[in-house]
Amino acid sequence: MRRVWLWVFGFLVVAGAAGFVLWSPAGGSASDAPYRLASVDRGPITASVRATGTLNPVTTVLVGSQMSGQVVEILADYNTPVKEGQVVARLYSEQIKSRRDAALADLAQARAERDTKSAQIDKARSALQRSEAQAADWVAQRDRARAQLAEAQRNLERQTELTARSVGTQNALEQAGTQLDIQRANLASAEAQIASNRAEMVGLKADIALAEGGLKSSEAAILQRQAKLRDIEIDLARTEIKSPVEGVVIKRDIELGQTVAASLSAPTLFTIAQDLREIDIYANIDEADVGRLKAEQKVSFTVNAYPNRSFEGVVRMVRLSAQTVQNVVTYTAVISVRNRDQALLPGMTANLQIVTDEREDVLRVPNAALRFRPAIAPAPPTIGSAAAEGLNPRGRDRGPDAAQAAGNGSGGRVYRLGQDGHPQPVPVRVGVTDGSYTEVLRGDLPEGTALVVGGGPRAGAATDANAPASGTRPRPPRMF
Repeated sequence: MRRVWLWVFGFLVVAGAAGFVLWSPAGGSASDAPYRLASVDRGPITASVRATGTLNPVTTVLVGSQMSGQVVEILADYNTPVKEGQVVARLYSEQIKSRRDAALADLAQARAERDTKSAQIDKARSALQRSEAQAADWVAQRDRARAQLAEAQRNLERQTELTARSVGTQNALEQAGTQLDIQRANLASAEAQIASNRAEMVGLKADIALAEGGLKSSEAAILQRQAKLRDIEIDLARTEIKSPVEGVVIKRDIELGQTVAASLSAPTLFTIAQDLREIDIYANIDEADVGRLKAEQKVSFTVNAYPNRSFEGVVRMVRLSAQTVQNVVTYTAVISVRNRDQALLPGMTANLQIVTDEREDVLRVPNAALRFRPAIAPAPPTIGSAAAEGLNPRGRDRGPDAAQAAGNGSGGRVYRLGQDGHPQPVPVRVGVTDGSYTEVLRGDLPEGTALVVGGGPRAGAATDANAPASGTRPRPPRMF
């Protein structure tokens, strides 16, 4: 009998404990607050856009080769600082040097030919000058022959008259006739010499013209061979790969002994960042936020390499070209950053916060108050219409994120407890938000007003439209 009573007593204890657990009230005590509250206060608000981006050098130069050949010397490596015009690599150049020597010889030969033509011209001009002098002498001899011929003609006439008068002798008459014939022959000889001299002068002038043509041809040949030499010298200079800018080598794509082929396009040998003391961030900005970005806005960001350090920059521009990836439209914002200690490296990922607006000492409410909605909607507000207070036709506000609209802000609604302990709506006009607090531009909300931000322990399901208004689980009837 004692064992039976012990079993009965144990069963009653277990049943009582189970009944207490199952039929006890689910909520807290009656003294628990049904709602969680927060006060309207004053303080700063900083509106910002968060994004991620990649660090890139301001200017990245791809150094290539316009010549084909074997790499025989590499003078720069990763992280090597370089100056503008500094040689960073060399290609095999002996064949080009041989071509240059041959071109120099051809140029020297062309210059010698030009000098020969020039000497020939000088010689022909001297001969022409002598011929011109001889021409003057022959003209003088012709004039003298004409004068002597005229005198011989008069002498013959005089001797003929004297002979006719029987005063002169026949011998004198014959001598006068002979002298006349001699002077005529002298005149004819002088004129023949003048004609010959003129023909010689024409030939000399033709020789001079021909020599001058040969001289011009020689000069053209010199120019042609000079151009060929310059072309070869350019090819020789291209065997030295030089840095076009001052910066640092961030990538090297060649090895010693490698053959560079530049037949179709110039291969990239080095990648040089111009100056890493200035660096850019290319940030992807969602199309919903791009309208808030402007030049010269402040930016703060962190990188994974320095999680406890914050860096600063400014927005330089927002590129107009959009990118669409999986139906998501983004724009690229370029952010300038001073990297004087060169702690930031190209390729790092930056977590950005772009400050789009700042307010100091403004009336603000928690964003939770703007998001709160009671389980049973109260009567609509009587102050103005829904549209006038920034509500949509269905009575729902546009949310705190809509506060970014410029000008008069956007409409919203918060709740404060009435005298009956139930939430009462208060229409407000809100401005910028920082994600936690939103600026209040207009509304019946004095500083210190308590607003509902959520349900308390007894009203844990108050924000659920399907929960009872009391917010507690009903007590089941006691069975004993």
